[in-house]
Amino acid sequence: MSGITIWVTTILSLMGLGIAFFYMKKVVSIPLDLGLDEAQAKKLTFIHGAIAEGAMAFLKQEYKVLTIFMVVFAAIIAILIDDTHTSDIHEGIYTAMAFLFGGAISIASGYIGMKVATQGNARTTVSAKKDISAAYDVAINSGAVMGFALVGLATLGLVIIYVVMSTLLADLGPENNHILMEVIAGFGLGGSTIALFARVGGGIFTKAADVGADLVGKVEQGIPEDDPRNPAVIADNVGDNVGDVAGMGADLFGSCAESTCAAMVISAVVFAGNPDALLFPILISAVGIPIALLTKLLVGVKTEDDVAPALMKLLIISSAIMAVVMYFVTVALIPENFVLNGADYTNIGVYFCFLAGLVSGLAVGLLTGYYTSEKFAPVQEVAKSCETGVATNIIYGLALGYKSTVLPYLAIAISIFISWELAGMYGIAIASLGMLGSLVLTLTIDAYGPVADNAGGIAEMVGLESEVRRRTDILDSAGNTTAAIGKGFAIGAAILTSLALFAAFITTAETLRGEPITMSLLEPLVFTFLFIGAVLPFLFSAMTMKSVGAAAFAMIEEVRHQFKTIPGIMDGSGTPDYAKCVAISTQAALKEMIAPGVLIMGSPLVVGFLFGVEAVAAMLIGSLVAGGVLAIASSNSGGAWDNAKKYIEAGNHGGKGSDCHTAAVVGDTVGDPMKDTSGPSLNILIKLSAILSLVFTPFFVQYGGILL
Repeated sequence: MSGITIWVTTILSLMGLGIAFFYMKKVVSIPLDLGLDEAQAKKLTFIHGAIAEGAMAFLKQEYKVLTIFMVVFAAIIAILIDDTHTSDIHEGIYTAMAFLFGGAISIASGYIGMKVATQGNARTTVSAKKDISAAYDVAINSGAVMGFALVGLATLGLVIIYVVMSTLLADLGPENNHILMEVIAGFGLGGSTIALFARVGGGIFTKAADVGADLVGKVEQGIPEDDPRNPAVIADNVGDNVGDVAGMGADLFGSCAESTCAAMVISAVVFAGNPDALLFPILISAVGIPIALLTKLLVGVKTEDDVAPALMKLLIISSAIMAVVMYFVTVALIPENFVLNGADYTNIGVYFCFLAGLVSGLAVGLLTGYYTSEKFAPVQEVAKSCETGVATNIIYGLALGYKSTVLPYLAIAISIFISWELAGMYGIAIASLGMLGSLVLTLTIDAYGPVADNAGGIAEMVGLESEVRRRTDILDSAGNTTAAIGKGFAIGAAILTSLALFAAFITTAETLRGEPITMSLLEPLVFTFLFIGAVLPFLFSAMTMKSVGAAAFAMIEEVRHQFKTIPGIMDGSGTPDYAKCVAISTQAALKEMIAPGVLIMGSPLVVGFLFGVEAVAAMLIGSLVAGGVLAIASSNSGGAWDNAKKYIEAGNHGGKGSDCHTAAVVGDTVGDPMKDTSGPSLNILIKLSAILSLVFTPFFVQYGGILL
């Protein structure tokens, strides 16, 4: 347990938490009534409080459900998992402990991010009265709390679980380090389980509110997007935080923990007696913390034209610095030569695996930005298609999504080929961590988006001068582009993470069986479960989209009812019942997230028990290949429809109020659940299935295949 890696990782993790605390204090130190008169301050305080209370109320309700589920599933883990190589140790108990700890860390990360995001939104609004630079600083600092806190907690949590489990399982010895790492994989499973419900539940919440607000408020009543007369407007703003802060945070926390666990499971076979090399995967994410701080200090905003370039510079500069620093870290910690599965590899090869993942992640993000930004031809074509109605808008949007999968998949495929050639299965795991190399700033920029979006909505609802709304719109516009990039990045990271977990699953199964696992497409079992795996993402996507539809139906009925029954809403003399709409979204999200969760977590367990390891492996590959394509297509179609609408609202193709705009709003409404619910949630499907299979490998090897 000695070695420099563990100490450096711990120091950098604590540094990340310290930076997060510093930025949190900086955000909350700004007075809510800064520059406002008494009436404006009173209204802003009410709206800010309603958004914050709604967001935290949803999280508390969600976490109550999750706590019960986590305890029950931990008991299942404790009972079913037991490695036959160690008759005197029941690994399931320790894996269950790691599972609960990973879930707790993920919950803490989401809670911190949500808390600061809901504090930063109104403060961004009041800062926008001063200038764009002040508003940008508040929004980006709010996002930074999420970025630094989540990565700090993830890496510190991995160090803690390693130290604790190494102590509890000290009798295993270095030769059985793979068992220790299989136990620690429970940490990743815990984080990914929370991500499942945070992504699915948060996505259903936000899109039910968004669809209800848009269809009744904008289309039927003809009022602006963030008009306080709309009963669903508070729920819509709450949803931005629930889906894009807590949901995205849990998603990428899961990717970080899962990729690290996958790499450590494989490295335990190679570096059993070398703790520095063994824990190298944890250090990769931790190294990103000081690099992110340096980059953030280097990049600032002085004018309105600086905002969008600044966000892109954060990603590009941090990736460039990370590429340089990791060369020296890799050479220092990984042995110059090592053997895995009979093949010889080098530390330079491991570095290029990291670099391949880093570059492909940046490429996927930039390509996503190209296909979803109104500044480029694809979205402009979708906007133009609105001139001939809703049908052509839908056709063009779907076509864009399908086409947008090609280049990102090629980039990922190239990184997979390079990594596999240079370092085998270990190289795939390192490439997935390379794609997460700029995780701190990716999370920072992603959490910045909802803060800026909420700031604009608050400005509109409070009735501040148009200059304030114009500045927040500039922040929001830049955030929309980077949010789309973040979604692409998250999907790419999920694909590589899932493949890394698959490699760890195969490695573990081979170790437990004591023989190689061979799979051929000519085997009926393998071919059959490839097909079954390929269809699972479509079933999951259908379930989540239908859930949004059912929740939106209830929301639309409530909003229509309030417009009809509450006197004076349209002239501003009546007050809508905002809380009722928040409650509808909350109840719908908690109810509808159960079935997709059962599908994801039940499928590997049932298939493994009935048909064995090979069937699970085939199902994982089918889900991975099909799910990644569907996730990119759905996310990019939805993002393109959203920005096509904004492009028209900016005065193109007839502008607001035109038939073209109506067609764009309907397209955006169709795309909302695709880009914010089903698309991003598919990340969880392909990752969670793989990490669940990895954790339950001893069960599959010992008891699986009862029907064969």
